[in-house]
Amino acid sequence: MISPIFLFVFFFILSYSYASHVQDFCVADYSAPQGPVGYTCKDPSKVTVDDFVLSGLGVPANTSNMYKFGFTAAFAFDFSGLNGLGVSMGRADIEVGGIVPIHSHPGATELVVIGEGSSIIGGFIASNNKVYQKPLNKGDTMVLPQGLYHFFVNQGKIPAVIYAAFSSESPTVQLLDTSLFKNDLATDILAKTTLLDVAQIEKLKKLFGGTN
Repeated sequence: MISPIFLFVFFFILSYSYASHVQDFCVADYSAPQGPVGYTCKDPSKVTVDDFVLSGLGVPANTSNMYKFGFTAAFAFDFSGLNGLGVSMGRADIEVGGIVPIHSHPGATELVVIGEGSSIIGGFIASNNKVYQKPLNKGDTMVLPQGLYHFFVNQGKIPAVIYAAFSSESPTVQLLDTSLFKNDLATDILAKTTLLDVAQIEKLKKLFGGTN
């Protein structure tokens, strides 16, 4: 006899699968309120081909910062045709000696390809604290599993360009540096929880704009 629970799960999955393919797309309507699962769908009669095309990833990003790194996003917030499709892209520009600081994407796996450059150290830190890293050159591809901290360092002799694809139309990012030092967590608590020196924490909070 088939379990009622099995039937419930089966029909739930079936209905969800059907619901996710009821319409071809859900172009974002930026004029409507954003819900917890994304933007409201634009009236199909008002959708044009321009909703599915975005220019800009061919233009270098601004790298005038302490990291010598810039990022151009093609996410749902500025590329309406991506809404609800579960994919997005971005372009990272890294000057010689520059870095993509340690960060994570809690809700997305990232797949990168080196568009320009050589000797770019790319890597991630697994949950068991093992580091997986390797020098990457033009044409190399690397996958960065969802939620794990990862980074890039341009040790080559020319600026690097990295193209990234994400398994979310609106991937979130948590930068380790700003998470620790761009907040109002009391310095003494931060010192106790990180084992860092108070003076160093105060210096970094001043750099990143943290308080307390």
